[in-house]
Amino acid sequence: MRVLVLGAGGTGGYFGGRLAQSGADVTFLVRGPRVAALRDHGLQLRSPLGDAHVAVQAIAADELADAAPFDLVLLSCKAYDLDSAIDDIAPAVGEGTCVLPILNGLRHYAALDARFGEQRVLGGLCFISAMKGPNGEVLHLGRPASITFGERGGDVDSHRTAQFARLCEQAGIDHVRSMHIAQEQWAKYTFLTALAAGTCLMRASVGGIVATEGGDTFMRALYRECLRVAEAAGEPVAESAQHNALATLTQSGSSLTASMLRDLQAGQAVEAEQIVGDMLHRAHAAQQDAPLLAAAWCHLQAYQAQRTTA
Repeated sequence: MRVLVLGAGGTGGYFGGRLAQSGADVTFLVRGPRVAALRDHGLQLRSPLGDAHVAVQAIAADELADAAPFDLVLLSCKAYDLDSAIDDIAPAVGEGTCVLPILNGLRHYAALDARFGEQRVLGGLCFISAMKGPNGEVLHLGRPASITFGERGGDVDSHRTAQFARLCEQAGIDHVRSMHIAQEQWAKYTFLTALAAGTCLMRASVGGIVATEGGDTFMRALYRECLRVAEAAGEPVAESAQHNALATLTQSGSSLTASMLRDLQAGQAVEAEQIVGDMLHRAHAAQQDAPLLAAAWCHLQAYQAQRTTA
């Protein structure tokens, strides 16, 4: 299975690097001097799960057509970069290629389906905190590093997902080949939205929020708004997943924040529209009131407006 990974930043760099380390046929699609840097010096991983220095294949956009087609394209860009990412990977997508997005949220599927066809787009998500370091190395922060994927329709026990699962197993990547990927997606999306909306609105960690009077109630109510949206979509989150999510969202003393808050505090672009805004719009489409999501979305819009005019 030939795999193309868009970018060699935190998420794509980590999973693509682990696949390459195991001997899988992996190529990174990168820009500018990053191409020569990866070809000449390889990819460095710094991780609690083990450091590595991996020789990798890297190509630029103008070389992609000659290298295509690939069997699978791993798409791990920020959601606000989706349009340019689709244009970047398009030459690599042939008749037998599938695209595996592991972006946050669900909004990206409409655009991917429209460009490549629904049958070529798998469902996916990941749990990892990683970033590109100052010297181009991939810094894996914390121990979780898992990827979940599956068919969104048709034959859920497909050959292509089985192939990719074998690659992940050989690479020692914690993975789930799901037979009901929508259930997995909504479980993460509801949790992530509540975490992002809550920590960004309050500019505080989970522990800082629940330490306040009413903080625990606030986080529970915010998560409940998200759960109602999943129910309206026909994908209610399982009780066990709800229990685990609530335990994390209300953990006393927790330093956990959403990566969106860290981006916001650094003055960077945020995935507000694709996560919090999209969840609120889905609630409104289902004729549901979601006042806490609305407050968080208003706050994030104000931040974005201030950022673009500064």
